[in-house]
Amino acid sequence: MSRDDVRRDRLEQFVDLARIYRRWTKQQVAQALGREPSKMVPESGNPKLDLVIGLADVLDWDVGDVAEGVWREDPEEKAQIETLAQRGFFALDREAIEAHRAGDYRRMTTLARAMTLAAQTGVERATACNRLAGAQDGLGRYTKALTALQQGLAEPAVPPHVRMMLEVNLANAHYALWHLIESHAVASGLVGRWISDEPRSRVERVVHAFGHYVRGHSRRRMMESDPQGANNHAKAAHGDLLRAQTLYDDLASEFDDPSYAGVANTCRGAVMECAAALGTMETHAAIDALMQGLEQVVDVTAYPPGDWLESYGWWAVFGCNIALRGSSGPELHRAMAVFSNKASEIAERLENWSMRERAFTFEHLRRQRQFEAIGSADQWLLDDEDIRIVAGTMGRFPAFRETGWRILESARALESA
Repeated sequence: MSRDDVRRDRLEQFVDLARIYRRWTKQQVAQALGREPSKMVPESGNPKLDLVIGLADVLDWDVGDVAEGVWREDPEEKAQIETLAQRGFFALDREAIEAHRAGDYRRMTTLARAMTLAAQTGVERATACNRLAGAQDGLGRYTKALTALQQGLAEPAVPPHVRMMLEVNLANAHYALWHLIESHAVASGLVGRWISDEPRSRVERVVHAFGHYVRGHSRRRMMESDPQGANNHAKAAHGDLLRAQTLYDDLASEFDDPSYAGVANTCRGAVMECAAALGTMETHAAIDALMQGLEQVVDVTAYPPGDWLESYGWWAVFGCNIALRGSSGPELHRAMAVFSNKASEIAERLENWSMRERAFTFEHLRRQRQFEAIGSADQWLLDDEDIRIVAGTMGRFPAFRETGWRILESARALESA
């Protein structure tokens, strides 16, 4: 069966589903969709947007869910995944881990879907969901990562160590999407497991450390989203992030793993942001310390990708936050220009969508402040690659979309030549 035939069949199934859901006749469905009863489904199998929107409205579905149902994997892709599944779950799992280490997240996505087909037990299905979430996270598709993790957690009788990994990744996915109440709650649940007992295994220790990390960063971001409670958020974040820094330093030393040291360095920069917010560190001192740290990555292209480079990207983000809260005038614009530019450079080197979102947001804020101060702002020039990244960021972060449109409009990026 061809791709068009498959999509046409799916559309016909949606029309039948809508008829049964509404208890309508075929004629009533056609009227609601603005179609002739004999021509509701196009021969090409490719519906116009108004048909997809109409079906979503009749079914009480989201438009994206209907579109995904129509355009889900084509026959060739499905056949490829079915062939891969024949290799067996454990072989595929090993390949997925290798793809993750290599940063080949598209390959990892395909392998994770094949793992789902090959899975025989609840724990295998949950593990496949965790691998799929890791792939989607690597691609910056945090909403899809969230869905995969929720599916994994819905599997019954999942061992504690697998459930812990799903939960800590769930907390991180919420955090990436700025679901701060949710990320804080999930991370708090993880940290609370070891109030009366110390974590023993390496997995437990990593989850414990990452729980403090996510909870601390969630409270740090709450300083922005809940300014009235900023002082309390800063205190809580400071404590959690100091604890995470210590735990990751210990892991790095014991297991000789530089990735843990890189995460500890991220915490070190975040602690400075919290200290500046609390007034225990002067704004200018925090900015100077972060700028001095960024001297380690003057030439981003010469620095290997990984957690250490990422940590300095976040140092640039923390610097922007500190400058916005405590600086003004030329000092603010100088600091913001330096920090947002470095965050953008590192984000591009790592293809890190969360950092890209912060870099674009900060540059937009800098230009706004500049306009408010002097009545004009630097012209924002975006090339096609910049526009592509803005569009990708808008797709991945719903909260960024309004800012993204403003950036494109201010740069006149989409005006006809």
